[in-house]
Amino acid sequence: MSEQPYDPYIPSGSRGPAENGSGGSNGAGGGGAQKQKIRAIQDQIDQSVSIMHDNITKVAERGERLDALQDKTDTLAVSAQGFRRGASRVRKQMWWKDTKMKILSPVGIGICVLVVIIVVPIVKAVTGNHKN
Repeated sequence: MSEQPYDPYIPSGSRGPAENGSGGSNGAGGGGAQKQKIRAIQDQIDQSVSIMHDNITKVAERGERLDALQDKTDTLAVSAQGFRRGASRVRKQMWWKDTKMKILSPVGIGICVLVVIIVVPIVKAVTGNHKN
């Protein structure tokens, strides 16, 4: 019997003549049924190998997608940190602007009141002297 060992990387249709039914038979009619069983098992193994290759390919593609997702996540985290720093800077700037307005508004109103208090009597005194 000169059958070659099974190799999962060689499709079952491209085997040598020993597996195609032309090689040494046992002389009994049961040899054909046994070869059919072997052929069926061989086909199942080939299908399993094919499915395993597909699964390996899918796992590799999934790994690539996960790597791309990780890169996007890292980029988003860096962007979020930049946004947080920018927002904090703007918040501080707006707080200072608001504080300046709260301080300068009463000061401006006080200056206006002082000008009115000081200037009005002076103007009345000057206009009162011209009438005399």
